[in-house]
Parts: sequence; structure tokens; C-alpha cells
Amino acid sequence: MHRHAKGAELLHRRFVRNFTGMASVTRTTVGVLSVIASFFCLIELTLYFGFERNAEEADALKQLFRIPQAIFIIDIILDLAFRPRNKSRNARTLKWIVDSALILSALAWLYPHPERPWVPILEKILYSDTYLFAVLTAYSVLRLCQVVMRLIGRRTNPALILSGSFIVFILIGSLVLMLPKCTVTPISYCDSLFVSTSAVCITGLTPVDIPTTFTPLGLLVISILIQIGGLGVITFTSFFAIFFSGAPSIYSQLMIKDMIYSKTINNLIPTLLYILAFTVTVELAGAVAVYFTIPPALGLTFTDRLIFAGFHSLSSFCNAGFSCLPGGMANQALMNGSQSIYIVTSVLIFAGAIGFPILVNFKDIFVLWLRRLLTPRRRRHNAARPVHLYDLNTKLVIVTTLAVLAVSTITFFVLEHDNTLAGMSTGKKITQSLFNSLTPRSAGFVSVSPSMFLPATLLLVVVQMWIGGASQSLAGGVKVNTAAAVFLNLKAIIRGHASATAFGRRIALGSVRRANAVLALSIVVFLAYATAILLLEPRLAVKDCLFEVTSALFTVGSSLGITDQLSQATKIILSTAMLIGRVGILSLLIGLGSQSRDKSPHYPAESIIIS
Repeated sequence: MHRHAKGAELLHRRFVRNFTGMASVTRTTVGVLSVIASFFCLIELTLYFGFERNAEEADALKQLFRIPQAIFIIDIILDLAFRPRNKSRNARTLKWIVDSALILSALAWLYPHPERPWVPILEKILYSDTYLFAVLTAYSVLRLCQVVMRLIGRRTNPALILSGSFIVFILIGSLVLMLPKCTVTPISYCDSLFVSTSAVCITGLTPVDIPTTFTPLGLLVISILIQIGGLGVITFTSFFAIFFSGAPSIYSQLMIKDMIYSKTINNLIPTLLYILAFTVTVELAGAVAVYFTIPPALGLTFTDRLIFAGFHSLSSFCNAGFSCLPGGMANQALMNGSQSIYIVTSVLIFAGAIGFPILVNFKDIFVLWLRRLLTPRRRRHNAARPVHLYDLNTKLVIVTTLAVLAVSTITFFVLEHDNTLAGMSTGKKITQSLFNSLTPRSAGFVSVSPSMFLPATLLLVVVQMWIGGASQSLAGGVKVNTAAAVFLNLKAIIRGHASATAFGRRIALGSVRRANAVLALSIVVFLAYATAILLLEPRLAVKDCLFEVTSALFTVGSSLGITDQLSQATKIILSTAMLIGRVGILSLLIGLGSQSRDKSPHYPAESIIIS
């Protein structure tokens, strides 16, 4: 009996082991298929909405959607069957909602359309194409976000992930923008690639006229590319992956924490929510403000006004510089009307260029102030208070930004008073001076053509394009943080101080070294691109080519009017310049280099002659 019992137990263990192994293989196989199906589903959606089709072709495409739908449902069921504890512990409420909605979508497939539905409203929703497309899109996006987070968790280089994600979306965007429903007239792939790169890298350079080339669907695609490029793929991915599917690995959280400037892992989700909520709130408020500042002389319909308000607000806050209005911000109806739209645009540009670390610092100060306000007065003196409410980074960015803006506005007003601003009222000249001094920092909007600027004004614009906005913001350039650190270090050397200081605090040596490296690299890379463009475009003026390279490399978007005259080779080279400018020259080089520990030999130090 004992021998039989022992044999039965061994058989049971072997069966459980084999069953577990088969279940694991099945679960892994279906998981891989669900990832492939996610790509397949998004491609199908693109084909379905991007091409003109008749009723038979539409029905055939709808039947193809059943393939990813079935794989997704099987994936959910296996997840519930074999990993119930992991599912209940990690999956968040909205993930459960998406999974449940996807399973419910099978009713319309398995059960024929009832003649007398029990709940007419519910039946109308479940059997609609919109419901099916929505749940398939939601599940596909969540599945791909989980894949990206797992890739991050494998300790892949963050800089390579960032640059690689931009390249992926640029290529996807370039293909989508060529769809017949996205353009009024067909465009070449080179132009589509250039526009997609410009949108993802929030630059604004374009070889085609945006309002007359792209349909409302094309403008929507450009808007999505701008939003993804502005906030960053990692921000979107981490939000969906963490908020919907639970916390990823510790390494992934640490990397995301550094990217979004969260001080602790515990503040990861609140900081992500704050960044996204702030972005959406500002863009919606900006759209409302823009809507009510549109002059009647434009003659836009209600729908066109909504499209222009939403697109313009998004483009302004993301410092993208795209406009869906003929002539852009230089449109005569805008110039001859109220100047309020230029003020609203300037506020949106400034908000986007100030940087998310500063916004997070402001949020922390507001939370601290609110907490102290709600704390009883007798307990306030015992409450912990940080030594410095404002970070050194915050003070340095705010002061430097305002100083550069004030100097450039006054200089522009003086130089262009009797040139491009001639004939305007004093108030209009001040508004236009402020607007045209703020946009070269990265936004790229122009209300007066830069080709008409005086040489001194053009030099001022180039310097502003080079400086750009704040680090970890939606602006380009070498960043005001870098410029401030370099000049403060120069000031310390001239005065004989051991280190650079500001606002009673010492700037770390590592920050100063990094700033000097970014400054030097920006010059080297600019010279390399300028040489290449001058060799490829000998028929164009040197000034125009250098301005175009500056605009692309520092992701500004202003042009002297030669973008549509560039050859395909030049457009591709400038596309790489926009990518490098968005990702960051130093970050990209660090990503391509080794991330191992410092193994440089410790040689004796010796001074060299620097005069």
C-alpha cells in the first residue's frame, strides 16, 4: 500500500509539473502573440481610417479585427486562470475595466444582433464599431506599454531607449501622414518623414504648407506626434504601464524617477499625474483662450475655429511652431486685429519652456503652503520645513529666462522700431517685440518674416535659438541652465573663486563640467552640420543655410524661406539634426558610449597653459 501511495504521489507530482510547464509555455506563447496582435491591430486601424474604402472592403477589414480580438480575450482568460494572485495584486482598476470591456465585446461576435434587446442603450453601445475599435486600441496600447517597461527593466541604456522611441514614432508618423485621408494632395515620403520628424522633435520646420497640404485627420496625426514628442514617449509609457498595470521593477522606477524629476519613488505616480494633468489643463485653457481671441475677419466656421484653437494651443505649449492657419501667425487678419492672441500664445510658450522640474518644485511649494495653512497655528512651529523652498535650478532658470527675455525684447524693439515694426502703434510694437523675442527660444512662430530683419536682429535671434529654454522642458537649444552654469563658472574664474556660486549655493562641479561639454558639443555639431549643408546646397545663400541648420539643430522651426527648396539629402540630414537636438547631444553620446564604472588611470596632475 505504501509503495502504491508513493507511486501515485510521484505520478501526481509529475503530472502537476508537466501541466505547469505546458501552462507556462502556453501562457508565454499567447503573450507573444498578443504583442504581435497589438501591432497588427494598430496597423489595421490605420488602414481602416486612413484609406477610402467601399462597403465590402470595410466589412472585410472588420472581420480581420476578430483575429486580435480573439487573441486578446484568450490572453486575458489565461492570465486569470494561471496567474490570479498576480493579476489581483498588480492590475489596477482601469486595467480591469479595459479587460472586462474587451471580454464583453465578444457578445457582439458570438451572439447575433437581437431583434428585441433587453437594454437598448447597452445593446447600441456593445454592437457599435466605435466600442470595438476603442477597446481594441486601449488594450493594444496597454500591451505595448508593458513591453516597453519590461525593456526598461532589463537595464537598457535610458538614452538609447529615448532616442530609439523617438525614431520609432517618427517612422510610424511618416507612414501615417502619407495615407490618402491625411493629405489633400499626395506628398513624397521624404517630405512626410521631414514633417513627422519636425513634429515629434517639436521643431516646426516644414517643406510643405501645413494648412493646404493636410486634412483634419492629418492635423490630428501631427497633433498626436507633437504631444508624444513634447512629453516624451517614456512619460506616456510609464504612465499607462504603472497606472494601469501596477508598479514595474525597481530599476524601471528609478529610471523614470530621474526622467520626470520625481524626488522619491513614492512620488512617482503623483508626479506623473501632475505633469499630465498640468499639460492637459494648460492646453485646454489655452484652447479656450485662443478660441475667444480669433478675429472675425478670418471668416472661420465653428468647426474650423475649434480645430485652430486646439491645434494652436497644443503647438504653442509644446513649443512646436506648427500652425494650421494660412500664413501662420503672420496672417494679416491676426496682425491687423487684436493683439490678444499673441499674448495668449506667448503665455503658452513660456509655460512650456519653463521646464517640468520647475513646475514640480512649484507644486511642492504649493502643497507645503496648503499643508501649513490647514495645520493648527500652535503646531506650525513644530512642522518640518525645508531649508530652501525654491531649488537652485528653479531660481537659476527663472532669473536667467526673465533676464534673457527682457534684454532681447528691448533690443528687438530698438533695432526693429523703424524696420519690420514701422507703422505700428506703440502697444502693438511692444507686443510684437515680446512675441518675436520669445518664439526664437524654441517655438518657431513668426509674425514678421525673419528674412526682413536687420543683420543685428538676425544675430540676436540666432543667439536666442542657441540658448533655448529650460532643461527637461518642451523647448530646445543648449538650455538656459547650461548657459547660466557656463557664465557663472566664467565669472568665478575671473574673480578667482574656487567654484561657481549662485543665490548663496555652490553649483556642483559635475554640473559645470556637463554644461561646458554641452556648450562645446553644440559648437562642434553645428559646424559639422553647417559644413554638410553648405556642400549640398551651394546655390543657396550662406546666411540662409546657417540659419536653417541653427533652427533644426536647436529645434526652433524658424526659417528664412528656403526649407521647400532643399534637396532630399539635405532634408534627411536636417531630420537627423532635429532628432539630435531633441534627444540631447551629450545624452546621445553617453548612450552610445560605455556605461561601466570609471576605469581611467590615475595619472599625476599637471597644469597646462591657458591664456
